[in-house]
Amino acid sequence: MESPLRLGVSACLLGHPVRYDGGHKHDRWITGELGKHVAFAPVCPEAEAGFGIPREAMRLVGDPADPRLVTIQTGRDMTPAMKEWAAKRLDELALQNLCGFIFKSRSPSSGMERVKVYPEKGGPAVNKGVGIFAAAFMKRFPLLPVEEDGRLNDARLRENFIERIFTLRRWRETARTIREGASARELIGFQARHKLLLMAHSPENARLMGKLVAAATRENLPGTLEQYETLLLKTTAVLATVRKHVNVLQHMAGYFKKLISPDERQELAEVIDEYRQGLTPLIVPLTLVNHHVRKHGVAYLAEQAYLRPHPVELKLRNYY
Repeated sequence: MESPLRLGVSACLLGHPVRYDGGHKHDRWITGELGKHVAFAPVCPEAEAGFGIPREAMRLVGDPADPRLVTIQTGRDMTPAMKEWAAKRLDELALQNLCGFIFKSRSPSSGMERVKVYPEKGGPAVNKGVGIFAAAFMKRFPLLPVEEDGRLNDARLRENFIERIFTLRRWRETARTIREGASARELIGFQARHKLLLMAHSPENARLMGKLVAAATRENLPGTLEQYETLLLKTTAVLATVRKHVNVLQHMAGYFKKLISPDERQELAEVIDEYRQGLTPLIVPLTLVNHHVRKHGVAYLAEQAYLRPHPVELKLRNYY
């Protein structure tokens, strides 16, 4: 059985009343749709660090590359307390097998990017900061998929993040099996099933990963697994583009050349081109491809993670 996918998330996004004013920022897509498929590990840095609820509002001050967390009214520097708490909390999170984290945007503790940083002696703020906890998390887990609630409103970014966390979960299940059996067979199978998905992100990296897997032996397997995981996480972090999706779709269409009629080949080519032009979302050509895969029993394509990289119920490919 697959282990549950565990995802860290800013607690206020789950509806927990932990913000400075005792409120929350409940995101109903996260709890309602995504929550059906993942287990959450809620984190509120300011509340958990002992700053209280309600509490004085805070902001980032000073150097955007290394800002301080300061209360707005009284000017208290909360940075040391936050960093001390974060170090301990990250040790705890390291044991929870997280597949990713969703941060609260614009938060001085949890914002992933473009957080306002105010100068020491007055003047306009710059949107160049990262929340104190978010920065510590990303430094501790540099390859782990992360996003924030605001960016998840973008259909491409949302689909990419969800694809990354489910791919990572599949990889961890496979890697555990490999380590238990000390065989490269499962590694070869994982690469074969994910080849087209990897091509949609980076054809160059997909080739590198194929070569790495081909050179795997019982002796070098531990090191190969570490290298493969690094490449996997770096590759899926690259945003898939329409051009690369079209390349993958056309690659799959080649498997049907001798299986479908000329009219069906023309129909498939037209549907792929309509996606390329932005006239239809990705789900349209994928639905037709899936139809031919099932009708003609193309086993290689039927096993491709690209065709179903995350739960269909999330409808992530319906909007771009």
